[in-house]
Amino acid sequence: MLDLTSRRQFFTSGRNLLGGAALASLLGESAQASSSAAAPGPHFAPRAKRVIYLHMVGGPSQMDLFDYKPQVRRWYDKDLPESVRQGQRLTTMTSGQSRFPIAPSKYRFAKQGECGMWMNQDLLPWLSKKADDICWMRSLHTEAINHEPAIAALQTGNQAPGRPCLGAWASYGLGPINQNLPTFAVLIAVPTNREQEQAISSRLWASGYLSGEHAGVSFRSKGDPILYINNPPGVPDHLRRRSIDGINALNQMNYQRLGDPQTATRIHQYEMAFRMQASVPELTDLASEPKHTFDLYGEAAKQPGTFAYTALMARRLSERGVRFVQVYHNNWDHHGNLGGRMPSQCRDVDQPCYALLEDLKQRGMLDDTLVIWGGEFGRTIYSQGSLSPDNYGRDHHPRCFTMWMAGGGANGGHIHGETDDFSYNITRDPIHIRDFHATILQLMGFDHERFTHRYQGLDQKLTGVVPAHVIPELIA
Repeated sequence: MLDLTSRRQFFTSGRNLLGGAALASLLGESAQASSSAAAPGPHFAPRAKRVIYLHMVGGPSQMDLFDYKPQVRRWYDKDLPESVRQGQRLTTMTSGQSRFPIAPSKYRFAKQGECGMWMNQDLLPWLSKKADDICWMRSLHTEAINHEPAIAALQTGNQAPGRPCLGAWASYGLGPINQNLPTFAVLIAVPTNREQEQAISSRLWASGYLSGEHAGVSFRSKGDPILYINNPPGVPDHLRRRSIDGINALNQMNYQRLGDPQTATRIHQYEMAFRMQASVPELTDLASEPKHTFDLYGEAAKQPGTFAYTALMARRLSERGVRFVQVYHNNWDHHGNLGGRMPSQCRDVDQPCYALLEDLKQRGMLDDTLVIWGGEFGRTIYSQGSLSPDNYGRDHHPRCFTMWMAGGGANGGHIHGETDDFSYNITRDPIHIRDFHATILQLMGFDHERFTHRYQGLDQKLTGVVPAHVIPELIA
């Protein structure tokens, strides 16, 4: 049975009109011109031609990393005032607590760079060197209070699953650069500490109501980099090519008869998989990287699966023309043992994040590559459970959290937004995630109001139906 989109295409466009055009864009060398032409294209010259999004799954504690609050030290073990909490909805993990004792950060902070950004001096010595290259956003906020809906909202613009993610929108709007690699790639880094990981599912990089070819392609750190990319044992390349040609011929007949977009996607995937057989082995072979690369990223970059390895792979993917690289790093859900886990988390990401920015800058790529870092929400100033300096925890907090961007037209050295003395409520320049998305699209060359896709009779868009605003101060 055809879906609604397929029937609409069938009756309004005819049986063969789309078939020939789609297959011309998917088969053979002609795909290189036609596939790019199929993308809507930017509304104006993009500042960011590529994006690397580093998502810290679980929600990093903003007051332990970037949102310095020395005033709360005198509030140690005192309850958070109701005038600050204002009856906020809590998760079930702390809603049953009889008290909400304040737990100041145990870490030292220092101003970094000419911009004077306060940063964790103990755990972020490498990233601190890049303070003036980074656009700091301390006033992000969201409505979602639990991980799944919060990650979905941050990545797709909606708490409900099934919408296209930011990477899929980038693929849809800008199209491919390198026909031998996916336009949208996904990398999952394994944290050193795996105490409290969150689920990371493929629906986070799905294409939703966009064509399936815009979904992210997940790269693995063990075994084949991409599932089923290699030929089965005993099957040579020429036989694989003949098999794909035969399958595509059948799919072509089916597409011309029915106009089903899923069939066109399947043809595209077969062709892309065959081309990646040649391009992916070179991509994932780090033997060509000089010694100074590993001096920059750290020795962990030689170990597949580490965040350092993933950051280096993100640069290699971007360098070879991948439009959007989505990276996930887990275990930032610090409900307990924050003092024990935070150092491990920061050791994983501190030097590699610095290295990625420095590497892109040295290669002349940072100007048009946007790097994004952050989680799905922040953490509470009050402790969950123990108040021990080595064991305190923090609950989810959607009212304010910190993210950062660098390169790709982001306003390096700018510090945007302020929160109250408890890092609990925003006091200046709030950034809703809709505004964040609108600003990212602006950097990619799109007017978020006009960047739409027709689905179920509506012009769907990443920023949804509630008004969103580009924040000009975030743009250089």
